[in-house]
Amino acid sequence: MDQTDILSLDPVIHAPIRLAIVTILAQIENASFGYLKESVGTSDGNLSTHLSKLEQAGYIRIQKKFVSRKPLTQYSLTTRGRTAFMNYIDQMDSIVNAQRNTVKG
Repeated sequence: MDQTDILSLDPVIHAPIRLAIVTILAQIENASFGYLKESVGTSDGNLSTHLSKLEQAGYIRIQKKFVSRKPLTQYSLTTRGRTAFMNYIDQMDSIVNAQRNTVKG
């Protein structure tokens, strides 16, 4: 393993809160803002900032609608986001395996 493996990790996904968001959305079809906020354990403003970054990268889709006259915002992973997440996981797996092999000696 060389340092380019670590340096090539997707910086959009690598931030802990964004990684948590993408991990959650990879497991379910969509999630509301409230569900993500509770699951990630962050403030409204912080969550909004991270969701905006993911949206700008094309990794998530934001859908706004009304349910019983109340606004509901839902977030889902795009195909591009799912691909980026799988690539991230593959890179991390490679880094971890290389490190394990180094430690085993």
